[in-house]
Amino acid sequence: MTVLGRLVLTAIGAVGARYALRVIRTAPPAPALERSNFRGRTVTLAAGPALALGASGAAAGGAASVPAGAATLVAGLGAGAVGLYDDVVGARPEQKAAKGFAGHLAALRQGRITAGLVKIVGVGAAGLGASILLTTDPGVAGHRRRQRQSTVGLGFDVLLGAGVVAGTANLVNLLDLRPGRALKSGLLLGVPLSGGRHGGLASGAVGAAAGLLPADLAEDVMLGDSGANALGAVLGVALAARTGPVGRAGLLAVLAGLTAASEKVSFTKVIASTPGLRELDALGRRVD
Repeated sequence: MTVLGRLVLTAIGAVGARYALRVIRTAPPAPALERSNFRGRTVTLAAGPALALGASGAAAGGAASVPAGAATLVAGLGAGAVGLYDDVVGARPEQKAAKGFAGHLAALRQGRITAGLVKIVGVGAAGLGASILLTTDPGVAGHRRRQRQSTVGLGFDVLLGAGVVAGTANLVNLLDLRPGRALKSGLLLGVPLSGGRHGGLASGAVGAAAGLLPADLAEDVMLGDSGANALGAVLGVALAARTGPVGRAGLLAVLAGLTAASEKVSFTKVIASTPGLRELDALGRRVD
């Protein structure tokens, strides 16, 4: 895909996400999406499904093949849908007691299925479906090797791809604790991925993120799990599509390490205490 083609995809992603946001904000269920952010300001979670639709649609439109496009839709829309379920149902009082993966497992042992657990399983399933679709694409890195693999080896590679997609979705969601942070992280990851055969996948996601960034920084909207998971899942497909088994294993190790670190270390405190990251995180954010 040419540079002009990627720029067009970026614009489509931005326009699509902004249009979806306007439609969702005026829809009858819109009041149910209002939440208070970290400063107590009332914002709307409408940006979440808007980002899921804009990023997934534009990225799929820029896919180099039908399987890659289908994988993007499965990952982005699937992760966005279960994220939205958690945003809405997880806000109920009886759901708020379970925090983190350990909390959701504890609730399951008590016979309760939490919205958070539904999201975790759903994002994993979306990642698995996307990874299976990518294995049928001759243009995906490592395809010739997969043709020579045993069933066990092929299954392991599919699981690695699923882990990359789900892990990236989870990581972007972990970063969504301050206005603009998740979208900036998505841009930092997506822009370098915009080149090459599968660059169109990242270009669409970058456009959607850029289109919603001003409203997020202004604390007019909030991504919620729906938007953060969807953005990360689409970028995860872009990562999985360009890496073979070794690359996927390396990426998964990094994602798992960062996820484990988040259980012990506050990313917000790390960012606030690190010059450069602190200024980038605050760039464009309202100060009143």
